[in-house]
Amino acid sequence: MTTRTIPLTTGSITGSMLRFAWPLMLGNLLQQCYNIADTLIVGRFLGADALAAVGSAYTLMVFLNSIFIGLCMGSGAVVSLQYGAGSLDGVRRSVAASMLLIGGVTLVLNVAALAGVGAVVRALQTPPELYGLMHDYLYVVFFGLVATFLYNYYAYLLRAIGNSVAPLLFLACSVVLNIGLDFLFILVFHTGVAGAAAATVIAQFVSAIGLCLYALRHFPLFRLGGGTVRLRRRDFTQILSYSSLTCIQQSVMNFGILMVQGLVNSFGAPVMAAFAAAVKVDSFAYMPVQDFGNAFSTFIAQNYGAGKRGRIRRAMRSAVVVTTLFSLVVSLLVFVFARPLMGLFFSAGETEIIGIGVEYLRVEGSFYVGIGYLFLLYGFYRAVRMPGMSVVLTVFSLGLRVALAYGLAAIPSFGVHGIWWSIPIGWAVADAFGVWYYRRKRAELFRGMSDALD
Repeated sequence: MTTRTIPLTTGSITGSMLRFAWPLMLGNLLQQCYNIADTLIVGRFLGADALAAVGSAYTLMVFLNSIFIGLCMGSGAVVSLQYGAGSLDGVRRSVAASMLLIGGVTLVLNVAALAGVGAVVRALQTPPELYGLMHDYLYVVFFGLVATFLYNYYAYLLRAIGNSVAPLLFLACSVVLNIGLDFLFILVFHTGVAGAAAATVIAQFVSAIGLCLYALRHFPLFRLGGGTVRLRRRDFTQILSYSSLTCIQQSVMNFGILMVQGLVNSFGAPVMAAFAAAVKVDSFAYMPVQDFGNAFSTFIAQNYGAGKRGRIRRAMRSAVVVTTLFSLVVSLLVFVFARPLMGLFFSAGETEIIGIGVEYLRVEGSFYVGIGYLFLLYGFYRAVRMPGMSVVLTVFSLGLRVALAYGLAAIPSFGVHGIWWSIPIGWAVADAFGVWYYRRKRAELFRGMSDALD
């Protein structure tokens, strides 16, 4: 397995970003493929009730995972800045502080989740016939929260210093193991939804422990033993600031989507079904630009820490070009193939549902460049020590989207079409605000930095 890190503060700019980004993209694709496989296995062999219970629990787990991802992404941004500045002592202090803070949050959250499984199931308004299934699934899967933290913690640490391949390889092993254990527990041991949850937990722990041991063995600066790290209040404050703000950003994104989902539900089953399928197409369509935005963020953070204004500006221009070209190509493909894409989810006779989904994809999918730019802005502001601005942009984009969706949907001439148009409008306005703020702060951000490219 490779222990090589990609140098981000020297050498090719576009090439470095793309080499660093592709494992992130592939890892996300693997995760999406696993989600589909897991759904097919549970639905085929355990039935509709089991699928409904697992599907409802999945929405909750996505929200909880967003908390861990936000916390770990924030600490990774701090490590990127210090690694780029050549402060290895700073990296060690940040690793120690983040392990104590995020690890502590994880333990508290894990205990609370296990103690309150019943309350969680009731809060989700679970139908009585699904209560037992969902309770059994969540009780087991909550044991994997610690593993989720460990994997994301070391994955973001490794990415922060330029190694995005190792997290991908351990994730791939986890996906393969998870699917294999699904078949074993469900078909051989007949353990039902609890078996599906156990398969997930075991696979998570295998990948998390494996990645942890790999990181500690090959990268000594992540080791905390020996009493060589002296923590200061400033270390905890910096990690807490970055991690909490990034966590809020991730949580707000999911909350905003849930609010739009509630409005969509009010238009009836055909619109609900079309929206559910079209959103899955979305998740594949703009997933690569989201991952590229995260790679761009690490690149900018290391070079910002190193004080290389020239590389940062060149990287910004390059990232905009790459994101624009990719987004336009994907938009064209989604627009042209909207109907066949919806046909993957529904039979040809479901003409009303397919028609609604096609309209959604052709409205929203035509403007993927808007969300592509937004991911770049999120990543940029995290990288230049302004994570709060990423939160502001997220709240601004989603708040405007939700307000427009509810406002336009209430106008008879717009109806459900207003929901579709609110999404790209929210992206565009947030993009404009983020660029305006950058131009206002540009001189301050780069004051005293070098124009060096290497």
